[in-house]
Amino acid sequence: MSITKLAYLNFKQNIRNYLSLIISLAFTILIFLNFQNLLYSDSMDVLGKMNKQNVEIIIRAVTFVLGCFMFFFIWYSTNVFLSRKKKEIGIYIFMGLTNQRIGKLYMLETMMTGLAAMVLGVGFGILTTQLFQMILMRISDISAEIHFQISLEPILISAAVYLVIYLIFVLKGYINIVRSSVLDMVSASRQNEYVKQRIPVLAVKSILGVGILGTGYYLAVKEGGMEVMGNVMAAVVLVVIGIYLLFGGLIPMIFQQLAKRKNFLYKKERNLWINNMVFRIRKNYRTYAIVCVLMLCSVTALATSFAMKQRYDGITHFRNTYSFQVMSAEDHLENDIADIIEKKNDIDYQTKIQILNLDSSYFDTKYQDAAYGLMAYSQVKQLAQDAGLPFDLKEPKDDEIIDVSRLYLLSIITDHSEEEVTINKKSYKETAETSEPYLGYLQELTSSYFIVNDAEYERLSSLGQKMYVYNYRLKDIYNTKASQSELRAYTEGKASSGTALVTIDPNSSDIEWIKVMYSFCVFMFMVFILASGCILFMKVYNDAFEETERYGILRKIGIADRTLKKAAQKELRFAYASPFVVMAVSSYFSVHALAKMMNTDLLGIQLISIAIIFVFFYLCYRLSLAVYLRNV
Repeated sequence: MSITKLAYLNFKQNIRNYLSLIISLAFTILIFLNFQNLLYSDSMDVLGKMNKQNVEIIIRAVTFVLGCFMFFFIWYSTNVFLSRKKKEIGIYIFMGLTNQRIGKLYMLETMMTGLAAMVLGVGFGILTTQLFQMILMRISDISAEIHFQISLEPILISAAVYLVIYLIFVLKGYINIVRSSVLDMVSASRQNEYVKQRIPVLAVKSILGVGILGTGYYLAVKEGGMEVMGNVMAAVVLVVIGIYLLFGGLIPMIFQQLAKRKNFLYKKERNLWINNMVFRIRKNYRTYAIVCVLMLCSVTALATSFAMKQRYDGITHFRNTYSFQVMSAEDHLENDIADIIEKKNDIDYQTKIQILNLDSSYFDTKYQDAAYGLMAYSQVKQLAQDAGLPFDLKEPKDDEIIDVSRLYLLSIITDHSEEEVTINKKSYKETAETSEPYLGYLQELTSSYFIVNDAEYERLSSLGQKMYVYNYRLKDIYNTKASQSELRAYTEGKASSGTALVTIDPNSSDIEWIKVMYSFCVFMFMVFILASGCILFMKVYNDAFEETERYGILRKIGIADRTLKKAAQKELRFAYASPFVVMAVSSYFSVHALAKMMNTDLLGIQLISIAIIFVFFYLCYRLSLAVYLRNV
């Protein structure tokens, strides 16, 4: 029998065993292909040139992340596959096969598995391109005509990236087999690394793990200024390292200490699985850490999606607070402007406020801006009442000031306490910051606006020029064009007094790319969850073959199947529950940090994402238990 035929027969016989691996790889290829197809299709043309460029940047970033994930996932899956095959192919030594021929057998069988995954991934990826775009547009709430469109470039790129990565690890496995000794392959089935680890080593890992993880948590939620982004990046690295050390140090040490307590060990079948976990966790702690990090990424991705959605809605509301804004040095123009608008539109509400424009030379602040404007507290309060906007600001004292900021997509400055603003050599303590759109679109321009009390406003009024801002919101915000030309003619006629018109376009699409971004985050949430579940499933599946002999011996000495089933249940529960619990705790800090920078509440989304992962992991656990019991 030829090596090729033998490899095919092995693949055909074990196709059910490889099914989880094939489906996982195929799903990764499917997602990668669909994202690549977006780059080469015209489905994003509806967003406009600038938005399309932003979306393409996001897609390339997402595909890079998917490529990295594909690299590590294939690395892990081929290692599991190799460990299984080394235990099976030792028998071929007695058939007279050389290491090179055994390695060739491994390469052919592994390539068949990889090609099956690629064919499935590419095939279903092509079939689902239109569905993928429809779901993407539906989640993004973008109206566009979707039609089937696939080109050769995304298929070739996806297949090439996958095959290059896969071939690297297939060759790595081949070299591993060729360089292995005959004794290693023959005795591979008995090499389980069942060795207890030394307590002092575990204690050091535990202390480092808890300390590093705690530091990462602290940096994630620590408020600050420009250093916040650096803190967040450091927190990501520290949390990953901390989780790795936690599973490699603290958890094994806890199990080893529990195994020493006889009054604990010899109850409720614990001796059947506690000792086994002590030995096995040395091999599996890296897997638990990887799964925990993947789940943490999935929760953060979904939280980012909802945060982006909320921020998009917030920016849209911010910009559409007013339909028309007229700025002028002349007072008492509100009725003239209202008369012009009411010729062809109905006014929902109108407001007026006086702003003191000051030259930047009078200001000394932590973050310098091009121009500055001051507003009196009582006038802002009246404006909020007229526009129906929230107003819960406490009136500042003579040496206090309130920052009226624009609404950022993401703010890296989360702590504004104790900041000072110097105006004409007098220091003011910043007591609050608000992003309520009291000035509407004007707050997005290059000026910085502050609120002072009425007395300070009058005292500083001689330093700058007083301008009046007249704001109008239409009942039909999409009918601005009806009054725009007449308003423009009116303001141009008063250009000598610095009168200018700002018209808000409710159909502006310059931030549509944000809607696509939060759709991508939803897909990443799905990919990370599926990946974490598949990795644990493959690991449990591989462990089942290592446990076959042990369970056989336990049955022979009289241990009932019911008792063995309970022990297996508890062992698998730990495999799924331990990374889940660590993820649930860690996700609070990652989501809290994101909520601070996005200035929104994400606790509900965090709980929902954790619940979704719990349901998915429970289903994986039940499936793993059935497969595990069948194999052992």
